[in-house]
Amino acid sequence: MNDEFYNKGLEKAKQKDYAGAIEEFTRALQLAPYFAQAYYQRGLAYYDLGEILNAVSDFTEVLKLNPQSLEAYYCRALARVALKNLPGALADVEQVIRLNDHYAAAYNLQGTICRKQGYIQDAIASFKKAAELYLEQKDTQNCRQCLEKIKQLKPKEKPALVQSSSTIAPLKSEKEYFAQLLEKAEKGDTREAMEDLNWALQVDPLDAQAYCCRGVVRCKQGNYRDAISDFNQALRLNFQDAIVYRNRGKARSYLGDHQGAIADFNQALQMQPQDAMLYIARGNAYRIMGNYLGAINDYTQALQINPDDATAYYNRGIAYACLEEMERAVEDYQRAASMFCEKEDWGYYQQVLDSLEKIHSPSFNSGKARYKLLRQRLLRLVGGYWEIAQRLIEQAKYNYPGMPEEWYLQKVISDWERERG
Repeated sequence: MNDEFYNKGLEKAKQKDYAGAIEEFTRALQLAPYFAQAYYQRGLAYYDLGEILNAVSDFTEVLKLNPQSLEAYYCRALARVALKNLPGALADVEQVIRLNDHYAAAYNLQGTICRKQGYIQDAIASFKKAAELYLEQKDTQNCRQCLEKIKQLKPKEKPALVQSSSTIAPLKSEKEYFAQLLEKAEKGDTREAMEDLNWALQVDPLDAQAYCCRGVVRCKQGNYRDAISDFNQALRLNFQDAIVYRNRGKARSYLGDHQGAIADFNQALQMQPQDAMLYIARGNAYRIMGNYLGAINDYTQALQINPDDATAYYNRGIAYACLEEMERAVEDYQRAASMFCEKEDWGYYQQVLDSLEKIHSPSFNSGKARYKLLRQRLLRLVGGYWEIAQRLIEQAKYNYPGMPEEWYLQKVISDWERERG
């Protein structure tokens, strides 16, 4: 009976009735739960229907029953590419090649995955191997396609690149240059943006704009050290632009080099003194260092340039709260909340509401005086340098996450007094 349902499933799949095919394969599997081929065919039907996760699940079931199924590994690799799980897809296609090192389609798919990951030389090698195998098999069409992919990936002379209509096309202005190359990264596709930039730097290793742009993309990936290396290279090539200093400042700040970040923001502000976001970035660095007055001055300057910047109000509110000027903090929080609400930026809106609730909570007000005394005591212990106190508190938060703020103050005070007798 299970064969009957299975055969019906095959027939419906041929007719492209994938939903019907899935029903028949499912009936077959209810009667024979270890029917590997039914899982495989149902996986294909799911894939054709666009239900990729279900397809991956079925191909995985096939591999549990038959770990040597070359077809299941290959199809799961295709499905994982569709899901953008490139490491998983690469692992599957490498397993196909281990099972059969003459499987041309596997090398072709391997080349595609490597290209998407930005490993251009590995992609070229895979497409070359696929082309050789297709040629042996007299599959001239697929052979030609692989050769064309290699031709597209190989570095060209710069004049040819300038005349081409490829992704990295000649640009009229710096603004267009960054808009074109960073558009993919802004949408979350940083890997493809990196591939384009790596290509540009293969063609011209002295392209300062490309280094700068790649640094921005690396920042978006969280790869701050390599981003700084790219910004440094752009500066060595005399690409003196505010975007370099602004983004290197952000990277340095993420790595904890707040003083270095401020130096970069200062450089950028000399070039773009009306950039409100630069004042906010420098204000954030000041605030983290405990220089709350400096932070407030920068947030205020940002608001003079752009009075509708909700982020500046929110961050200034935080700085006022740190100075225990609660009325001003509440005023800024409320302005920020109204602006975020109008913009329907619900993430920041809720964040501001949480900050307001914390200030208005009875426990906050009752403990306010005690908390202030602890801060003053710690400040005296560190000689009046709140930057030192802030670093000690941050270290305590790292070592003991999730504790109340007052606990961290008491912990730092206790440790300081114990270590100094």
